[in-house]
Amino acid sequence: MTVTHHVRVYRSEEQLPREEQLAWKIAQVAVDPVEVEPDVADMVINRIIDNASVAAASLTRAPINAARAQAFAHPVSTGGAGATVFGAALDRRTSPEWAAWANGVAVRELDYHDTFLAADYSHPGDNIPPILAVAQHVGADGRALLRGIATGYEIQIDLVRAICLHKHKIDHVAHLGPSAAAGIGTLLGLPAETIYQAIGQALHTTTATRQSRKGEISTWKAHAPAFAGKLAVEAVDRAMRGQTSPSPIYEGEDGVIAWMLDGPDASYEVPLPALGEPKRAILDSYTKEHSAEYQAQALIDLARRLGTEHPELRDPAHIESIVIHTSHHTHNVIGSGAGDPEKYDPTASRETLDHSIPYIFAVALQDSTWHHVDSYAPERAARPDTVELWRKITTAEDAEWTRRYHSTDPAEKAFGGRVEIRTTDGETIVDEIAVADAHPLGARPFGREDYIRKFRILAAPVLDAAEIDRFLELVQRLPELTASEVAQLSIVAKPGVLENAPVPEGLF
Repeated sequence: MTVTHHVRVYRSEEQLPREEQLAWKIAQVAVDPVEVEPDVADMVINRIIDNASVAAASLTRAPINAARAQAFAHPVSTGGAGATVFGAALDRRTSPEWAAWANGVAVRELDYHDTFLAADYSHPGDNIPPILAVAQHVGADGRALLRGIATGYEIQIDLVRAICLHKHKIDHVAHLGPSAAAGIGTLLGLPAETIYQAIGQALHTTTATRQSRKGEISTWKAHAPAFAGKLAVEAVDRAMRGQTSPSPIYEGEDGVIAWMLDGPDASYEVPLPALGEPKRAILDSYTKEHSAEYQAQALIDLARRLGTEHPELRDPAHIESIVIHTSHHTHNVIGSGAGDPEKYDPTASRETLDHSIPYIFAVALQDSTWHHVDSYAPERAARPDTVELWRKITTAEDAEWTRRYHSTDPAEKAFGGRVEIRTTDGETIVDEIAVADAHPLGARPFGREDYIRKFRILAAPVLDAAEIDRFLELVQRLPELTASEVAQLSIVAKPGVLENAPVPEGLF
């Protein structure tokens, strides 16, 4: 049974008891000793594989090189054995907060792992790097790691169901700091008081504006969730040392809700599992088949299909206009409704193109495929016929697609749209898609074999075949792993891969 908690702003003189604060209620979920159910455990394994896939694909990209160099500039902290960093030898360790940082950037760089969208949006797989780093540092076993990750997913998804951040231009990682802190609390078996303080500190330090996902999008987009995970580790450390946090962090008169979200008159209904209720929220999330913003997933599939069925649509000379009728969010965040000229700029950064559905639809239509590197290559973006087609594509908000986007009914919830293509000879082609092919309700829902295939494809250029097999064998035994085996839960690059990658110099 799920319990819905009414959350509102309280004036200072109202004296909201700790037991009625959202951060305390989240902490209660974290300390609940309920076991992880088998289907949830299977999905956690899938998502660890998924994270390793996209991390492998990004091992030598500039943001990962920088984050890894920062991490290895710091020695292993006292109190544990340290944690592994993607790509490096398993016996090369760094402090857990810096491992969370480096691995978080690697996971997030290509915008290619799991997603959950509701009142707000999220990539709940971002919880895994900080929780795994702490597990390795303290010598936790697979069961403890599994329970911690289940909590991280549960809390982030429950917050995303209820509290919208993006309409107030607050970056979505503000839900990640508290969820990662809660997951680490479950992993370590900490008392509710400690987890409560860590949640407050993690939220307080991870609220930032959405400018990181606006205009000319920078490399910080990949660093933002890693920063939240790193701060969650540090918040737990502070709380374990008896240090306290701003309270009530959500409901206070000068708190997050009153000044950063819906204001002093705001209220939310936040669903959390009841005592003894299994944490199953991960099953409501979904991964990406394509390296692009999630709202683009279904539209990539539709564009691929249209390009195959109607090859003449690939020629811009044949196209008068293409209008994608879609949700408010898709129109305003990755569509022409954003008002960002960069979304039509062939010299824009990869991060910007990743958030341009006109660009993505044009390339997927012409190529009938999507590739995490080739589809974003500067020479691909600058191809004259693509630029011509791209600039004929706009989006329009459609009330019905917006309603379906926000629906709480999984069978009705949709992330796609209706496409109307007008050709120069007067023909109109109309088609639509509700969810991506890889979605649980899509044409080809992702299962374990799909996660493994994604990993093998993305890892093959940078990992030896034996290393790919070693990781897959290990991770699929997650619930029974010993502490020494959890310490091996990473990927090691082929000789020369990291050695030949640039090591940018900084302060450390």
